[in-house]
Amino acid sequence: MSDDIWRDRRDDDDFSEFGSLFDEAAPTQSLPEVTSTGSADESLSFDESAGGALPHWTEPPTGEIPRFAAGEASPGDAHDPDHEELDVWSSFSSESPVWKDDESVDVEPAPADMQRTAQQRRVVDQPERVSGQHRRVTGESEAVTREPSRITIGTDPSGMPRRPPAQAGRRRSGPPPGPGRPRQAPGAPASSGRDMPTAIAVGLLIAAAFTAALIYKPVAAAAVIVVILGFAAVEFYDKVAEKGYRPAVVPGIVTCVAGPLAAYWLGVGTIPLVLAFGFMATAGSFIGARSVDAGPMPNISITTLGIVWIGILGSFAMLILRFSTQEISQIEAVQAIAENRGTDTLFLLALGVVANDVGALFIGSAIGNTPLRRWISPNKTVEGFIGGALFTICALMFVGLTGRSDTWQSNWHLLAMAAVIAVMAPMGDLVESMFKRNLDVKDFGSIVKGHGGVLDRFDGFLFVLPGVYYLTLVLEPWAL
Repeated sequence: MSDDIWRDRRDDDDFSEFGSLFDEAAPTQSLPEVTSTGSADESLSFDESAGGALPHWTEPPTGEIPRFAAGEASPGDAHDPDHEELDVWSSFSSESPVWKDDESVDVEPAPADMQRTAQQRRVVDQPERVSGQHRRVTGESEAVTREPSRITIGTDPSGMPRRPPAQAGRRRSGPPPGPGRPRQAPGAPASSGRDMPTAIAVGLLIAAAFTAALIYKPVAAAAVIVVILGFAAVEFYDKVAEKGYRPAVVPGIVTCVAGPLAAYWLGVGTIPLVLAFGFMATAGSFIGARSVDAGPMPNISITTLGIVWIGILGSFAMLILRFSTQEISQIEAVQAIAENRGTDTLFLLALGVVANDVGALFIGSAIGNTPLRRWISPNKTVEGFIGGALFTICALMFVGLTGRSDTWQSNWHLLAMAAVIAVMAPMGDLVESMFKRNLDVKDFGSIVKGHGGVLDRFDGFLFVLPGVYYLTLVLEPWAL
């Protein structure tokens, strides 16, 4: 409706008798009337000098881009003295629009962020971000995270935190390098730090005790083997628990001891049964846990590793001893020789392993320059490996040439045993060093003075025992 009609209706509707809606406000009817200064037909227009007349709204759009007239400085122009510091379009001149959840690929990460691995982000429940552009292209969800390159001690691949590692004061490998204790360069040959007089004395004492047990009765040697394997299992589970794992200690140690005893009593057929029951006991112990935070998979795995490495491989020492307990003849002279089969084989095995260690130590220290596996142990060299093999062959060939053994009389058989020991003993030593490198420890224990722990002293034996056992079954050297 027009303004005149509205004014007429307002004059007819007089609400003055009801008063104002607000007591202190003046009535709207008393306001002066606004009058137009122009004619009623006057239309809205713009001065043509200010930019030209506007097109009528019914006209179609021209599609032209607004532009400034020549000679006029635009806002933000670099040549405009009044707007030298104002550049409102500069942010759009060199960069394309970025989605809100996208990450810039050109920004250099901070040094602290570069040191944070994907596994560390999982431990603190901070998943790695995936850009929105990446999700749109690949169709992945926001929960997608990248897998870590390796498993951090105390965690599993699901990213659930486990028990934190022990404090630095509990570590037995010595204090960390400080200002007065420089860190050794990776890959550089390092001193073993072994007290050689003490190591030699302790080694001779162990050899004498073991030889006496072999000479006395096979059951005495079996008792010594069980004690050694039991101490080795205690050292292993104690060290991995110190580093953040939660192994099933009781099932692990019991299986490492029960396996050799069962093998000595009933033979090789008990080994799969012992391994199966040991695994079931280990897994069953985690069923009673309160939640998955107990880490069943990594902790069952680390427990089973100890069972296989120590208990199962150590059981082959008992199987070798069983050669002396089997009755093969009613003739006393023949049976007397048969009772030495297991003890002689075990003694020659121990002699070959000790000779291999001594040869690798002396030759490697003298001329060793080429590491076998630098990342595992720079002190174990190719020259030491060759020296250990030569010492092993010389020791066993001396036994064969002098006729010191009643069961291993053939030099070819002794040479075959030397070859098995020369390969398997360094391999067992490297595997143990690899585990220690992964756990960042120097030794598994300190019970054996000059050698570290029991597991550190007998690591080479664990890989040699199965090889010599099956070599003996194939050759049957006493059958000559």
